[in-house]
Amino acid sequence: MKKLSKLSIVGYGAGDAANNLAFTTATMFLLVYYTDVAGISAAAAGTLLLVVRIFDAFADVFAGRVVDRTYSKRFGKFRPFIMFGSIPLLLLSVATFSVPQLGESGTLLYAYVTYAALGLAYSLVNIPYGSLAGAMTQDPGERAKLGSARMIGGLLVGSALGIFVAPLIKPGADLQGTFTAITIAFVVIGAGLYLFTFLTAKERVHRAVPNVTFKQSMDTLKGNRPLLMLCVSSFFFLTGYLALTSVQLYYLRDVLGRLDLYPVLSIIQLGLTFVLAGFMPRLVRTIGKKRVYIFSSLFTVIGGAIIFFTPASQALVGFSGLVISLVGVLAVNIVVWALEADTVEYGEWKTGVRTEGITYALFSFTRKTGQAVGGALAAYALALGGYKSGAVQTADAVFGIQIAAGLLPAVMTILAVIVMAKYTLTDAMHARILTEIQARRGDDTVSADADAGADTDAVSADAAPLAPSN
Repeated sequence: MKKLSKLSIVGYGAGDAANNLAFTTATMFLLVYYTDVAGISAAAAGTLLLVVRIFDAFADVFAGRVVDRTYSKRFGKFRPFIMFGSIPLLLLSVATFSVPQLGESGTLLYAYVTYAALGLAYSLVNIPYGSLAGAMTQDPGERAKLGSARMIGGLLVGSALGIFVAPLIKPGADLQGTFTAITIAFVVIGAGLYLFTFLTAKERVHRAVPNVTFKQSMDTLKGNRPLLMLCVSSFFFLTGYLALTSVQLYYLRDVLGRLDLYPVLSIIQLGLTFVLAGFMPRLVRTIGKKRVYIFSSLFTVIGGAIIFFTPASQALVGFSGLVISLVGVLAVNIVVWALEADTVEYGEWKTGVRTEGITYALFSFTRKTGQAVGGALAAYALALGGYKSGAVQTADAVFGIQIAAGLLPAVMTILAVIVMAKYTLTDAMHARILTEIQARRGDDTVSADADAGADTDAVSADAAPLAPSN
């Protein structure tokens, strides 16, 4: 298959930058916003995050079915969602960070409704966006490039938030005004980034069945053991990762007493992103995606242990634990999207039907449930420790933050590695699967009509491949 152009790779990465204007802002700051600005208790906020993020997970499955049933001859299967769903998503981010004081019950109800609406809108954009990578190329190296571009796009946003926004989250500041201004600015920036993705990231992979039935979707999931294993491993990894992300600001501010290190961490993160993105495709080709996932996860385990066991007085040692954890998180987040795309071909090989939408939706479902559990456990750890907004934290509160920032990520990542060690869809097996799929089609090339802007997925269902041999 023809190599992807640099413009299409950059365009794909821009889409995740746009996604993270809503997503990362929420994962980094929503718990702090609810407890320190909206006045919601840590326990109530934890339950809110758990309930709404589980709802988000089911919204992903709904979005996956909508995507599989939709097809535009002019724009393809995925890009219309990115184009037309972006503005509602970005506006809902503004509403989520604009909680009015309506009394305890009214404030909490508003928070539930707006965050749930944000999650649904995000699913209807992110599921098509994530599925798009598998439709752009089937080459492992090119998919690794897309994974790198995606991580760079997201991390540029995350780093900017850490460098410029996190230092503003301090007692006495006008936090509501800060979040309102930021989210409104993101509407303009995000709309431009989504448009860039829509115009440059085209679908190029053969599709025998443009509109997939519910039965076909379920058939591709039932026999896709690699997808199920990847989902379980990602659930554990994301549970730990979101626990850390949710309390990272608390850890630096209330445990180490060094909120000034948050921008430093974000700058380090940015540098690591470019370093890892530069050599990750070569590393994948050398040792394979599965080994990269496992070895990278061990960094997160080591970093979590350092965070948990380091006394609050040893700020630089605790900070080094955050950096080490970050190395593992970044590397896993590059390779995991390429692993998910490989499972699409596995499902096609087993059933003869290509179902990017529901495959990505199930993967995202388990990641969202991991995020829900991780964010909730982090909030509950704060509540059990007796966290008090704006106060000097007790030893119990500090210990609760260390559990969420260090112990939970380490334990959950160990579980993720145990599952991934049994993962069977190696790069060599994936290559054999691709060869068989192309042989069934009788054609190993896919053309694209770039001038007309039409994607090449509009292939007659009459050309469906034969059932695979086992």
